Formats: sequence, C-alpha cells, structure tokens
Amino acid sequence: MTSPSVHILDYGSGNLRSAHRALEKVGADVTVSADFDAAMQADGLVVPGVGAYAACMQGIRSVRGDVLVGRRLAGGRPVLGICVGMQVLFDQGVEHGIQTEGLGEWPGVVEALVAPVLPHMGWNTVQIAPDSTLFEGVAGERFYFVHSYAVRSWDFVAQNERQAAPKVTWSHHGEDFVAAIENGPLCATQFHPEKSGDAGLHLLSNWVRSLR
Repeated sequence: MTSPSVHILDYGSGNLRSAHRALEKVGADVTVSADFDAAMQADGLVVPGVGAYAACMQGIRSVRGDVLVGRRLAGGRPVLGICVGMQVLFDQGVEHGIQTEGLGEWPGVVEALVAPVLPHMGWNTVQIAPDSTLFEGVAGERFYFVHSYAVRSWDFVAQNERQAAPKVTWSHHGEDFVAAIENGPLCATQFHPEKSGDAGLHLLSNWVRSLR
C-alpha cells in the first residue's frame, strides 16, 4: 500500500524538521517546500507556525499559502494546522494592540491568554471533543504547548442542518482556550503533536490514516 503523501508548507516559520521526522515515523511520505503545485497535489497539507501571528501571515501570503489552503478545503482536501498554523485559520489575531487578518476559515480572535504565567509552556491535559477521530486512543494523555496567545471563546454556528458542527477540544491555563478543532478536511492543534512524545505520534498517525 502506498504511503499517504504529506506536504509541509515552508513559508519561513515553523518547526519543520521535527514535524518532518514525526510524520515520517507514522508512515507518511513527507516533502517540505513552498511549491504551490506540490502542496496542492499532496494527500495532506501541514501548515506549521512558530512566533508572531503577523509574521506568520506575511510568510503564508508570500508563498500564496492563503490561496492554497482555500483551494484545498474547497475541494475537500485535508489540511492540518499546528500552533500558530492553527491560529492563522481564524478571522484575526491581536498581538501588542496590532490586529492582523487571518485566513478566516473559522470565526474568532486569537488574543493573549489571561494567566499568571506566560508563555504557557509545557505539558497539559485536554478536554477531548465527543466522537473525536483525531484523539482516538489518547484520552487522558498530555500534550506539549508553547504559546501566549489562543482562541478563548468559540461561537461557530452551523448554517444549516446538513452542516456538521466542528469538534472542539479545550485546555486550560489561567482560563479555558481552544486546544484543537476537527472540521471535516480541516484539523488543527494549538499544541505541538510533533513534540508530544508517543501521544503526539499517535495523534499524527490518526490524521495520516485518515488520508488514505
């Protein structure tokens, strides 16, 4: 059986080497580049992200990543966002008073967590969404987070009865925040599965299996 092809979008930000190794370890045929056509043709696309929201959005737009994500999702082709790669999928991010337009795939604002210690760095539990596919087999496990900003509320409303509501997984650091979302072909995690040990590898394996 041919391994699912996964393309990691290289737009100048993200933990590319660790993500590459982790995805190969769970059976994916992985490539890393900014090549638009190669990213379109892959079975799955990973959008990583580390650092400032505005810088990540600038990098994504510079390689037409905004167009790429939109076209893939319009065709029902899977996309996985990681860390800031998840945050940019929302309407906007606000950092140090600067508002930056995101990709707008989900409603919501990425903003600073209200917590006694920032960044939120280390291992944390999550409250898994019912009937989750992404988290199958990892209930009760901890995942590795490094962030100071997050989506603190979720107001998505299905437009009609045929539209399934996304599955939202939460975590807590000072307050509740969105830790992961499963929304048809679009999935994302605020934590780093590639740095989350066996639990993270299991989650990535679940996603890669869904590409077959």
